[in-house]
Amino acid sequence: MVTYKRTAHRWKLLAIMMIATFCAVGSFWLVQVLERQDGDARLGGPMDEPDYIVENFSFVRMTEQGKPSYVVSGKRLAHTPQGDVSQVEAPVMEGVTPGRPRMTIVAKRAQIYHEEHRVELLGKVDIQRPATPTSELLHVRTEALTVLPDEEILKTAQPVDIKLGASTVVGTGMVANNATQKLHLASRGQIVYPPRAQR
Repeated sequence: MVTYKRTAHRWKLLAIMMIATFCAVGSFWLVQVLERQDGDARLGGPMDEPDYIVENFSFVRMTEQGKPSYVVSGKRLAHTPQGDVSQVEAPVMEGVTPGRPRMTIVAKRAQIYHEEHRVELLGKVDIQRPATPTSELLHVRTEALTVLPDEEILKTAQPVDIKLGASTVVGTGMVANNATQKLHLASRGQIVYPPRAQR
């Protein structure tokens, strides 16, 4: 009789301990779910969705000396926390570094990778740099362009149509450095020079 009472007592104790364990695990899981939801609410939503959207925006990137380096404007900017990337509609980039020829780039859309200081321009990319006393007019058209604004480098692996002064160049792949005003074609291209003026 004593043995049965002890066994029954143990089974009751074991059942109570199991119920308490399940309640503890369930409570911990519920707290985790609520904290995750609160975190998403504090951040304005999941990390892979835009945390802010700006219409008809314009921002200026400054140099270390406090002077404007380039201006980016556009119709709409949507920033995503994951990867710190902004999607831009109808972007316009203007290089305004003092002592450099002013360059304007337009495209259908862009992706700005803020941490990498890199801009990917996509769709009907058009680059224009007016003539200066030290450089000829430059006009470039392509479908995709990578811009490294801090280094003033533009590059693409896509076909390019370039007008430099009165000459035209057609090729595939290009690297242009606005600081040194040098342009390099990655593959064979075709260059058309205007006829020489007759004397």
